[in-house]
Amino acid sequence: MKLGIIGLPNVGKSTLFNSLTKAGAESANYPFCTIDPNVGIVPVPDERIYKLGELYHTKKVTPAVVEFVDIAGLVKGASKGEGLGNQFLANIREVDAIVHVVRCFEDPNVIHVDGSVDPLRDIETITLELIFADLEVLERRISRVAKSARMDKEAGKEHEFLLKVKDCLEDGKCASAMEVSEDDQKYFDALNLLTAKPVIFAANVSEDDLADDGASNEGVQKVREYAAANGSEVFVICASIEAEIAELDDDEKAMFLEDLGISESGLDKLIAASYRTLGLMSFLTAGEDECRAWTIKIGTKAPQAAGKIHSDFERGFIKAEVVNWEVLLREGSLAAAREKGLVGMEGKEYVVQDGDVILFRFNV
Repeated sequence: MKLGIIGLPNVGKSTLFNSLTKAGAESANYPFCTIDPNVGIVPVPDERIYKLGELYHTKKVTPAVVEFVDIAGLVKGASKGEGLGNQFLANIREVDAIVHVVRCFEDPNVIHVDGSVDPLRDIETITLELIFADLEVLERRISRVAKSARMDKEAGKEHEFLLKVKDCLEDGKCASAMEVSEDDQKYFDALNLLTAKPVIFAANVSEDDLADDGASNEGVQKVREYAAANGSEVFVICASIEAEIAELDDDEKAMFLEDLGISESGLDKLIAASYRTLGLMSFLTAGEDECRAWTIKIGTKAPQAAGKIHSDFERGFIKAEVVNWEVLLREGSLAAAREKGLVGMEGKEYVVQDGDVILFRFNV
């Protein structure tokens, strides 16, 4: 899973990236301090594989991972080359979802590029820049397809569809608002538009607003209303607190969160929101050599899940031995679970469930 972090300068974007990845991306109180896109790989917190690791006395525990890409702060006119944002928009075209950090805190010591804190104005500024950047991509594609549209029926169909997308964007709407037919989906996917990607809003608040999850923060409420109207998720963070959490070990982190009156860190919230937004889940493999989590789409069938491990597993799939992770822990071993008839022997049509521990049988 790959997530792109965007936002205006000085909204806490790089501070959040640093705390999520502990990558030490430069963070300073002036615009454009992030010159190159920062990339960090973060393990997905998942207690299940560690508990299975203890059961199997495994040599290696491998969690699923998320890749974060942090780009320079975008400003009004970024798509036309203002600031440094334009050259970085290409870096987030390949992400699965966009994390949009929105400033919902007042601090006279941290400059706001527009002079005041207004979350909805900030969201609109960034969204318009993404729309403008998409229009640029679209116009280039339209001019290429138009040349053959008169002579080629397929090109004609694509050209007609592209003009519809252009109308949508010129109306100030994101491409995700479009209804796309099955026939047109291939044209739409090929564009890889920024505004077609799902967006998760990170409402960055002060420490005082963290305990009630931003309920008393007017800016957070506006972001939540906007997100609800646009089918997006919102989670509340305090980037400066996340930076402190990042320096703690697991026990200290649990105590620190308890003192703050919160149950999970920003990273936990973000990953949960990302999995929900993208329709993802994890199945597990367990043994003495390795216990590992594998991320797949909800609804994936057993052979395709096997293919996540190795293409040979999918090609030569015979069956899958499946047991729920909690059942396996309770019974103490796969053999004990088998004896009680708690291990399923599943075929090609089995739809993998979150938390399944699977042993694939294959032959190539």
